[in-house]
Formats: sequence, C-alpha cells, structure tokens
Amino acid sequence: MRMDIAEVARRSGVPASTLRFYEEKKLIASVGRSGLRRTFDPRVLERLALIALGRSAGFTLDEIARMFAADGRPKIDRRALAAKAEELDGTIRKLSAMRDGLRHAAVCPAPSHLECPTFRRLLRAAASGAIPRPVRTRRK
Repeated sequence: MRMDIAEVARRSGVPASTLRFYEEKKLIASVGRSGLRRTFDPRVLERLALIALGRSAGFTLDEIARMFAADGRPKIDRRALAAKAEELDGTIRKLSAMRDGLRHAAVCPAPSHLECPTFRRLLRAAASGAIPRPVRTRRK
C-alpha cells in the first residue's frame, strides 16, 4: 500500500517540505506519483525514524546518508556510533559542569558574581570555548 506525501507527513510528523528536501538529498526515495503528489512505500516511515534518531544523536544529514546501502537498507558503521557516543559523553561532561556552576552562582553568598571563584572559572571556560554552545534547531 503506497502512501502519498501528505500521509507520510501526517504519520511521521515530518513536514512535506522536509520530505522533499530529504528526497533531494537522497535520504529517501519516492516510488511514484499519484497525480502531482509523490508516493512512498510504507517502509519510508522506518527510514524517517532512523533519520530522526541520527539527527537527535547529532549526526549530519551527510553522515546519515552514508548509513544506508545503495539498496536502502541500513549499514550503520559501529565505529561511527561509538565515536558519536564518545563525543556526546564529552558534551554531557561540559554541560554538567556548566549546570553545576550555574546552580552555584544562583546561591553563591559572594556580594558579586565576579567575586565568586566558581563563577570566575565558569567565565574562563566560556571564554576559552570549553563550554559547548547550544544547538539551535529549526522550528516546525
């Protein structure tokens, strides 16, 4: 049973414009048309879920594209997964330190935050780039 692009968008939560973009990037492929609308095999929903998982983990679309064989089946490089997990561990450590510093600054008895050694360390870390910047995501 084929699904048109509107049904895929509804069932996956991915906007039709993003589906067209993913098709352009060769992350997904339509199997035909129904009038002017693209149609997709129902298995595209699983593929979209894999893409969403990859994006959530911080993989780029190009990295995700390389995780699929020419026939469309997943061929996920376990070393890439391990490397991404290590990268996430580092980000978690940095963000945890930031959280702890902010919590301390919120209750610090120093007359000024600039007089607080913990807050000063946080400032130095931010200035050196040791603290990751927040990832901005597009709004739907």
